[in-house]
Amino acid sequence: MRRGSVRARAASGATLVVAVALVAAGIAVVAVLRAGLADNARLQAESTAREVAAQVSDVNARGVGEIDGLDDDHDEPVQVVGPRGKVLGAGESLRGKGPVAGFNRVETDDDKADAEKDAEKDSEKDSDAEKDADDRGKDDADDKAEPPEADDDGVDRDSEEGTVRLDGEDFSVVAVQSSTRDGTPVTVYAGASLKDQQEAVSSVTQSMLLGLPALLAVVAGVTWLVTRRALRPVESIRSEMAGITASTDLSRRVPEPDARDEVAALARTTNETLAALESSVERQRRFVADVSHELRSPIASLRTQLEVGAAHPDLLDVDGAVADTVRLQQLATDLLLLARLDAGERPGEARVALGALMREELAQQQWGPHPVHLGELAEGEVSGSRAQLTRVVVNLLQNAQRHAASQVTVAVREEGRWVELEVADDGSGVPEAERERIFERFVRLDDARSRDEGGAGLGLAIARDVATRHGGTLTVTDGARFVLRLPAAGS
Repeated sequence: MRRGSVRARAASGATLVVAVALVAAGIAVVAVLRAGLADNARLQAESTAREVAAQVSDVNARGVGEIDGLDDDHDEPVQVVGPRGKVLGAGESLRGKGPVAGFNRVETDDDKADAEKDAEKDSEKDSDAEKDADDRGKDDADDKAEPPEADDDGVDRDSEEGTVRLDGEDFSVVAVQSSTRDGTPVTVYAGASLKDQQEAVSSVTQSMLLGLPALLAVVAGVTWLVTRRALRPVESIRSEMAGITASTDLSRRVPEPDARDEVAALARTTNETLAALESSVERQRRFVADVSHELRSPIASLRTQLEVGAAHPDLLDVDGAVADTVRLQQLATDLLLLARLDAGERPGEARVALGALMREELAQQQWGPHPVHLGELAEGEVSGSRAQLTRVVVNLLQNAQRHAASQVTVAVREEGRWVELEVADDGSGVPEAERERIFERFVRLDDARSRDEGGAGLGLAIARDVATRHGGTLTVTDGARFVLRLPAAGS
């Protein structure tokens, strides 16, 4: 991955998120501003219409153009429309222009009532009269539905209801129904200019369009710098790891930042991994050295015996050669099992009864010079590898026979969700300070260092590894009492 790509992606992502948020917020602000200014214009137009309606209610309607003085107090377009679309008065901007589209869209209740009465009268006439009445009704309806169009004098129709365009300027229109003093129903139309609204919306939109790129540039720059600063410890970790890899010096550690964040946690985890790797490599080196040392003695002894036998057949120690060969075979078997365990070999899911397994092993061969006393031998079923568990039992019995003074005791108990196998001897026991060390590989205590009587120091290490991989434990307590604790099958 190219260096800096994380910073680039972080800056790009932050900029994109901010851009989307700002665009959405800008659209919302413009919409709210537009709606608020439109409401103000509508309220202004409604106020004007009501004032004119109050003025009209004090006059008599004697014909078109009889209501004058509508421009005395108002600068906005005003028009008063009577029954059947007749213009009874208008402001200066609409005077002489006839009915203006958008200023006469509201039909009064009186007009509707008159139309209903005419329809009832027409229904009472004969068919010929009905036809004539229908024709006249249609003509009247046409007059109502289609008021005279405005002259071509700068008045345009707007597609949005409640808005008209006069001389290139948009107006919000409000209609108020009223009546003159002589009872003539009229509709007062008043408009309020939307010029301020449009200018304000345009100004805000332009400001946002000009400010958005600059703000996004600032966001991208700040994100880049912050990400660079945050990733600086990661670069230090990477650089140190590269140095460790090149030098193969596992004692080195990466720098840990003082901050308590994810990067610091990464550094700590990396150092823990390096420590574990160093320990593993050191164990491997010791293991190889110990294996070489353990193999050297029987191989040298076997070679010596064979060379002597070749030169002097009568002096060949066949029993010693066979013992050395068996010892080599056992050591090779132990090393192969440890290699499989270190490789993570799974123990399997077979059901093994530890009580029956113990009885079978005791019945197959004579276990050393000391008698084995049986305690409680429950079935104690566990899940795992029968071969590996058999090896644990054999190693524990061999270890007990090697250190016992007069006898060995074995038992198998079921303790709830656990099964315990116990092997104890009446020897001097294991010092408390050495109770963990004896489970290390190739470790023999001072009183058991004789290779003729003892093993290579792998039996207890193998037993504990097998117990751990079966989800259990192997401990030593009370001197020389070894307890294997495994989860019961099905628990």
